[in-house]
Amino acid sequence: MEVYSELAPLGAARGTAVALGFFDGVHIGHQAVIRAAARHAGAHGLAPAVFTFSLPLKNAMKGGRICPESEKHRQMEALGAAFYMEPPFEQFRALSPERFVRDVLAGLCRAKAVFCGDNFTFGARAAGNVDTLKELCAPLGIEVQIVPMALYEGVPVSSSRIRAALEAGDMPAVNAMLGRPYRIDFEVRHGQGLGRTLGFPTINQVYPEGFVMPRFGIYITRVGIGGEWYAGATGLGTRPTVNQTGGGPTCETFIPGFEGQLYDESPAVEFYQYIAPSRRFADLAGLTACVQDAAARALAYFEGPEGAKEGKKPL
Repeated sequence: MEVYSELAPLGAARGTAVALGFFDGVHIGHQAVIRAAARHAGAHGLAPAVFTFSLPLKNAMKGGRICPESEKHRQMEALGAAFYMEPPFEQFRALSPERFVRDVLAGLCRAKAVFCGDNFTFGARAAGNVDTLKELCAPLGIEVQIVPMALYEGVPVSSSRIRAALEAGDMPAVNAMLGRPYRIDFEVRHGQGLGRTLGFPTINQVYPEGFVMPRFGIYITRVGIGGEWYAGATGLGTRPTVNQTGGGPTCETFIPGFEGQLYDESPAVEFYQYIAPSRRFADLAGLTACVQDAAARALAYFEGPEGAKEGKKPL
């Protein structure tokens, strides 16, 4: 997949079928739009493309980020995108709907067909909607296809619903709406090393500012390391038992059966089930017992019916 981080002509001589949207999370509704564009491209000799945009992490216009950029790119490529244009929003936010269609879609993207959800808006001050898109594309010979919104439990899937489910710790709902396990791959940082002293060394990852965080607590997770997968017990929060100096929340994962150091690497951590809230223990023995119990539950999860249903064994 060719990634363009600025507005630029796509190298698609025969034209493109373009999926349009912000696509935060690349949830099942987004996937339907991108797959529709890819199928149309394959049937009509076009290149499948995605047009989206980037925002600074501190910009809350679209809400807290759901997945890292690396995961977003990985999903786009897996869905069949050959070209991925993601310019900063500031580069085109002032364009009228007319200029966006003429200069960006017809000009830079060489679009022959575009695909979006029925709530798509575009142009300065979001002045254009799907009806505007059809009106402006028709004279240019650009086909417009509106993809129905995906449903979960009878309600349209949206990034805001996924954020709310993350904040509630409802991982089955999050994963159902994403169409895959919720996943992070932030760089492993040095921590206090207390877990190693207590017999359960952890990897320490920190959510960048601007990301939505799951509910604080303990999770059953799965960790990808060097092509292998391991069950994990992940604690997300402020470490109330051992944190005497304040500081922001951390994401610490104990990986039973794994030996080695992962500092400065970016292992994938997938979240499957919330099992307990964060709490302060009277002593370190209580903390150790809690972590070991969570690890045992994680191993049992992947070895039992739930793991079989996921089709993803830890080892």
